[in-house]
Amino acid sequence: MQRMPLSLRRAVPYAFSMSARERPYVICHMAPSIDGRIITAPWKLPQTLYAEYERTAKTFRADAWMIGRVSMEPYAGKAPLPKRKVGPLQRRAFLAARDAGSYAIALDPSGRLRWRSNDIDGDHVVSVLTESVSDAYLSFLQSKGVSYVFGGRGEVNLRRVLEKLREAFGIERLLLEGGGKINGSFLAADLVDELSVLVAPVADGSVGTPTLFDAGPRPVARRLKLHSVRKRPGDLVWLRYTRAPRP
Repeated sequence: MQRMPLSLRRAVPYAFSMSARERPYVICHMAPSIDGRIITAPWKLPQTLYAEYERTAKTFRADAWMIGRVSMEPYAGKAPLPKRKVGPLQRRAFLAARDAGSYAIALDPSGRLRWRSNDIDGDHVVSVLTESVSDAYLSFLQSKGVSYVFGGRGEVNLRRVLEKLREAFGIERLLLEGGGKINGSFLAADLVDELSVLVAPVADGSVGTPTLFDAGPRPVARRLKLHSVRKRPGDLVWLRYTRAPRP
């Protein structure tokens, strides 16, 4: 696909206020197998699955989508990091485009993604980091026009990140699209407001591969309320759930 360059508006460091902030409404939108696996490559399904996934995603009219570092790597590319030394940089958010309209958000705590560009098919890139990343990497992101926010010193506080995304970019609805660990982290933090599952017509049967939610060994079960069930083209079933009322 041809990538559309974004103009850089107000590319400045940004300090967040300490006042109370709202967070975006989070919709986890995924296309797992019947048994909940999410690695689609071995299934050899027709392109109708992926087209239908995109069609259903668009119905949410989200301002942004978020995935983890591993899932984002094919989009980011492998641009080389500059070798020159960089002076100390403050650990403040860098906003290269605050009015882009749509955003592609990467959860990359250690700063490993090597961005070729600051947009993905017109969606401005925002990287979520920890303060442990190097000055050289921050300088690299700034040179590429990639926005970034910090989620914590050594690990990411997801609720805090969502508040920052809402305040800095005006994001009100966010699609969470995996992988399993980032979905599981949001589930564990009780930050999934809606679950949209486009069930693929395949039983995977694999062991040890990522699932819809991989939250770790501690149970984090969340009650859900069925919103709708729809049959979609290609033998797909679209299930939507919202939070269940608290007892």
